[in-house]
Amino acid sequence: MDVGAWFYIVSGVWAAGMLAVFIQAIRLSYRIEKRSAALRNETGVPRYAAMPFTVTNWRVSRDGETQALRRRMLQLLGLNLAGFVVFGGIVLAALPA
Repeated sequence: MDVGAWFYIVSGVWAAGMLAVFIQAIRLSYRIEKRSAALRNETGVPRYAAMPFTVTNWRVSRDGETQALRRRMLQLLGLNLAGFVVFGGIVLAALPA
């Protein structure tokens, strides 16, 4: 197997992993919104996750369990960011000179 095929396989696995981590963070954001009265969706109309609010802890419930969910979401988003930085470094290192 040449280097090009190996790189495509690694890229696909990386992309699937980063997508899975981001989806988990979105699911946690929805759980945080459900526990926070100011962010709760009571209209019955589907909407996007209010991640900017949950990331910045704005209008989020201050109880311990909600804050633990928020910390876990921040860890997942940090893992996602780190994955992009590491993979970007790999891509830059693999570029021909």
